[in-house]
Amino acid sequence: MIRQTVAGEDEPPEWDDWGELIVDGIKVAVVAFVYSIVPTIVILGVGITMFGLGGAAGDTGGGILAGVGILTFLLLIPVMFVVYYLVPAALANMAIEGNLGAAFDVDVMRDVVLTSEYFLAVLMPIVVGILLNVVVSILAVTVVGLVLVPFVSFYGQVAVFRMFGTAFANTSGKGGGPVAAVDQSSA
Repeated sequence: MIRQTVAGEDEPPEWDDWGELIVDGIKVAVVAFVYSIVPTIVILGVGITMFGLGGAAGDTGGGILAGVGILTFLLLIPVMFVVYYLVPAALANMAIEGNLGAAFDVDVMRDVVLTSEYFLAVLMPIVVGILLNVVVSILAVTVVGLVLVPFVSFYGQVAVFRMFGTAFANTSGKGGGPVAAVDQSSA
C-alpha cells in the first residue's frame, strides 16, 4: 500500500503474487525487529535481572529492586514510542527503494521524521486504531459482526498505511505521482 501511495496511484495493489507478499512481510518483520531489538533486550535484561535478584534479596532489597525494575520499564516507554515513530518511515523507504538496506538510510529517515506532516501522519493511525478497536469490539458482540472483524481490521490497516505513504511521499521528495505533486505545488 505504501509503495502504491508514494507512486501516486489511487488503486490498491494487486494481491496476486503471494510469494512476493510473503517476502515483503518477512522484510517488514526484520525491519521492525531490528528497530526494536535494543529496547527489547534492555526490557528483558532488566526484567530477568530484577526478578532473579529480587527473589534472592529478601524483603527490603527485593522491594528496592522491584522499584528499580518498574522505573526502568517506565523509562523505556518513550523509547518504544520512538521505535513506533521511526518504523513506518523505514518501511516506506524500503518499499520505495525495493531493498532492505533502505530502511536504515539515516539521511532519508532524518529528512522525513523531523517534519510536522510525518508527525501528524503517525498520530492519525493512533486515532484510527482507537476507533477501529471500538468498532471491532462492538462487532465482536454478535456472530455476524464477528465475521466482519477481519475485514474491518484489514481495511483499517490499509487506511493507516495509506496515511504513512502519503506523509512519506510529501516529506521525502520520492513521490512520483499526484500525492507528491499536490505537496510540491503548495510549497
